[in-house]
Amino acid sequence: MQNPYTLTFGKEPIEYIKRIAEERQILEDFLAPNPPQQVYMISGVRGCGKTVFMTDVSQAIGKDKDWIVVDLNPCKSDLMQEAAAYLSSIQGLAQIFQKAKLNFSLFGFGLEVSDTAPIADIQVALERMIENLAQHHKKILFTIDEVTASPQIKSFTFAVQQMLRKNAPVFLLMTGLYQNISNLQNEKNLTFLYRAPKIILPPLNIGAMADNYRQNIKLMADDAREMAKLTKGYPFAFQVVGYFLWKDPGNFTKVISQSRQYLEEQSYEKIWSELSAKDRELAGAIAQCPGGSIREIKEMLHIEQNELNPYRKRLIRKGIADGSMRGYLTFSLPFFTDFVLDNI
Repeated sequence: MQNPYTLTFGKEPIEYIKRIAEERQILEDFLAPNPPQQVYMISGVRGCGKTVFMTDVSQAIGKDKDWIVVDLNPCKSDLMQEAAAYLSSIQGLAQIFQKAKLNFSLFGFGLEVSDTAPIADIQVALERMIENLAQHHKKILFTIDEVTASPQIKSFTFAVQQMLRKNAPVFLLMTGLYQNISNLQNEKNLTFLYRAPKIILPPLNIGAMADNYRQNIKLMADDAREMAKLTKGYPFAFQVVGYFLWKDPGNFTKVISQSRQYLEEQSYEKIWSELSAKDRELAGAIAQCPGGSIREIKEMLHIEQNELNPYRKRLIRKGIADGSMRGYLTFSLPFFTDFVLDNI
């Protein structure tokens, strides 16, 4: 039987834990008769399940015949061109554009309308497409995975902002690392992103993970609970631990060793490389204070609370640290303490 857990980033696994509350929040807003929000940004640490979560939301929306979901590649040089080309390729939509006498011949897609001058600007073309789709009660959801503050992303989000001002039925769902989304929000021409809700994906439910391990790997309830707690709710760890448990369900020592090594090589080394020197310094202090006492961390770093706060908040927002318990700061990733101690 096939292993239902995957070691591949971004791939929707056979077994995974759905984020019911966060998904319902977006769906209720987007599907409302008068949507209170038309843009959502999904953030979190590498391996927290941003891509899988966005796929879940877009697939749920795509089941509605009045919705068109357009998945955009953030690496493409012109996202508006990609969006317009995709819309013109969908069966049934070409006829709508043809009846509206929209001539897209200059862009290399769509049907040429001989008695109408071709549209020369791609943003105008995309807006005209959406205007005509709106007349047929269609709504468009654009999704972009792993955004950065690149010129193409900035250009496309600015175009979306202009369409929203015209009450166009467009919706935007983006995922990205905390720093990348922050950089995009800080663009002076994209102020609407400040008002857009940002969901930082929380840890997975430990009970749901334990039930999954118990049912699929046939572990005893106590063993399943301990292995689930070991992951700290980190989605990539849930997959990694599950993968090695499936292969060798009785050898917990071996599973833990293999899981730690795989997480370090495939996730933590990249996360560590993206931290600033100050972030690493704070991470080192957290790792050397087993209880996670902020008082001890400050003493080790020889800093005051006001000096600690900016870096503390940054590690929390990046999904690396957990500051939910007052007076304490610990790592939210499994085995990360040992990884940091090995790398400072």
